[in-house]
Amino acid sequence: MDMKDTKVLLEEFAANKHEARLSEIYVDQSVLAYQSERYQKAIQQYEGLYGQGPVELFSAPGRSEVGGNHTDHQHGEVLAASINLDAIAVVGRTEDRTIRLLSDGYPMITADLSRLEATKEEEGTSAGLIRGMAYGLEKNGHKIGGFQAYVTSDVLNGAGMSSSAAFEVLVGTILSGLYNDMSISPVEIAQIAQYAENEYFGKPCGLMDQMACSVGGLIHIDFADPKEPVVEKVEVDFSAYQHSLCITDTKGSHADLTDDYARIPQEMKQVAAFFGKDFLREVDPADFYKELHKIRQKCGDRPVLRALHFFEEEKRVEREVSSLQAGDFQGFLSSVQESGNSSFKYLQNIYTNKDVQNQSVSIGLAVSDSILTGHGVSRVHGGGFAGTIQAFVEDGFVEEYRKALDQVYGEGSCHVLKVRPFGGIKVL
Repeated sequence: MDMKDTKVLLEEFAANKHEARLSEIYVDQSVLAYQSERYQKAIQQYEGLYGQGPVELFSAPGRSEVGGNHTDHQHGEVLAASINLDAIAVVGRTEDRTIRLLSDGYPMITADLSRLEATKEEEGTSAGLIRGMAYGLEKNGHKIGGFQAYVTSDVLNGAGMSSSAAFEVLVGTILSGLYNDMSISPVEIAQIAQYAENEYFGKPCGLMDQMACSVGGLIHIDFADPKEPVVEKVEVDFSAYQHSLCITDTKGSHADLTDDYARIPQEMKQVAAFFGKDFLREVDPADFYKELHKIRQKCGDRPVLRALHFFEEEKRVEREVSSLQAGDFQGFLSSVQESGNSSFKYLQNIYTNKDVQNQSVSIGLAVSDSILTGHGVSRVHGGGFAGTIQAFVEDGFVEEYRKALDQVYGEGSCHVLKVRPFGGIKVL
């Protein structure tokens, strides 16, 4: 084991010995001093909990949906990126089969691995996720064992960045590093993470979040067969195009929006059912356009508009991928903007029509449109109705954009991020 002692690591970080590694992971030079201090504090917290000793450092990022708004539940295509906000862990291997993990701000979790089956009591808990990850890895023939860890996360909770997926991937990466020489593929870790969230946590999530957090960089996922999704890594160096990813929390209330979210897949499925199919992905777009007048009569107009968004959004995801592969960044940006316009006009997930006076997402998109001309593009991010908007902004214009959005929603609402090239990794 090439573990380093906590004391040695603290000295090395203080002497800036790991600056190149941090720069590789976090991309943005302006956050390196903060990250160095963050790692030092985490190591000190670990020492306070478990004492000085040999440790390894791990990281798993949050993610951002870049293309494919509300396409995954219809077995469609998405484009997602890992971002430079992450969960990090300081980890020491132990000889017993017990995992002890303290996550900043939460009580200590103790999971005894001599029993791995799911239980009702652990549903909806981090302990359930840890047990689910351990079970899934062992079931697939990998080694598991005990460790003690201190975890701290920057991934914004509830901002559509997948803090739970980052946690699951972090646990899987730790077990891969400590007991399997980092040999478990990121795709397999993501699939086990989805299994843990479905079966042990009790949340029926898809696979996009876990894939983006685990594989890292920019990934194109095709969910035509959700059991065997096709994952393609899109090789692109965002920093070469001098653009940053800005995610703004529009501070809208998520209360009473469950019905609005649920209606999107329901209405899309009504259109699929018109053709005797379960999901829109199984419907030929040419047939949809040919039968449009009949579908309107049977299903109503909003399901038709939402289906239209789905069929066009599928093409946009493919255009985004091919633009990036061809080095056509402007082409990529115009597809991102088109995706945003389609969500507003056809998918209609920007505000709830039950409360037209609360349109926090619409305001953010309107302000973005008014100031970004020639400097970037914006779109709704994730589920919609409330929550966050996304913008790709020229580095030289980021400060002006951030100030404008913070003026609307309050200091610290606009987060300036970078697409990071790594998913779940061993840092040191």
